[in-house]
Amino acid sequence: MHIIALLCIGFSLGTAALLVVGAILQQQEPHRCASKFAGFLLITGLAGIQTVHLGILLKQFDGFHSVMYTAMLYGIAPSFYFYSRQLLIADSRYRGRDLLHATPLILCFALPYRIALPCAFLIGSGYLLWLANIVYGLRRQRQRFRLELTALGVFFAIAVAVLVLGFIWPLLNEADFIIAYSILIGLAFFAATLTLLRFPSITADVSEAVQAAYAESTLKNIDKAAVLAKLDALMTKDKLYTLENLSLAVLAEQLQISQHQLSELINTEFQQGFSHYIRQHRIDAAKKLLLAEPNASVLSIGLSVGFSTQSNFYSAFRDIVGMAPGQYRKIHS
Repeated sequence: MHIIALLCIGFSLGTAALLVVGAILQQQEPHRCASKFAGFLLITGLAGIQTVHLGILLKQFDGFHSVMYTAMLYGIAPSFYFYSRQLLIADSRYRGRDLLHATPLILCFALPYRIALPCAFLIGSGYLLWLANIVYGLRRQRQRFRLELTALGVFFAIAVAVLVLGFIWPLLNEADFIIAYSILIGLAFFAATLTLLRFPSITADVSEAVQAAYAESTLKNIDKAAVLAKLDALMTKDKLYTLENLSLAVLAEQLQISQHQLSELINTEFQQGFSHYIRQHRIDAAKKLLLAEPNASVLSIGLSVGFSTQSNFYSAFRDIVGMAPGQYRKIHS
């Protein structure tokens, strides 16, 4: 288990560096800057905890009983809250009372170590209940976002395991606790990496699921038949899906309706979210091109229908068709 823990720590630190670089390079709307900063604190906090674990396991230094280690523990749950609220709360505007989530981080410096450590996990249980309530509220959307919500459930299961570990900590020796905690953090990083590779647009999909679950109908004052006809023309004739940066806002502007109206329209009429709707059109077009242009490379076809990278194209194609693009071309040619 000692070797497994070291491998998990190494993977965590490498993945954390890649996630931070990716977040810096990623273009993001200004109103999500706070969420982006919270995500940075979450990743660096977990990486910092793993660094302390590495020092202990390699017998280089003992930071386990330091105030800094406790502070990083107390920062994990609030950082996760501030990062994920943009995705998991329908009305994600920040308010003054949100600053109360930073209170435990301040109080942890005044608590004795043996009280501060279990209290960190006790506070984490409150955020876990919040996450459970959110996931339960999305149960009606599971048919539309089944795989994405399953991925969210995996993170919930890991969080439960961490919470259990925190509560049984007094029954374990420190070495066993550190090894188990290192492995669970490594699993969390692995799950995050696998999820982002498998579902590159998962953040948009989960956000749509939240909006669909809690929003009241916004379609009462529009001509749905006319909007659907225009939407079909934009997709089939103008092939708007080939735009790499096509967003909900851009398409809604073309249809002269609000983003919420377009999101609800696609959810109710097509039983899927916006991101999946666009991917479906792109894959349908790619399937035709794969057979109509046998000499064209798979990558060029993926780029021509609107995908920005080969990995995104392959992931979406496997998700919708059930096989790789090359395999599809080989079977049907």
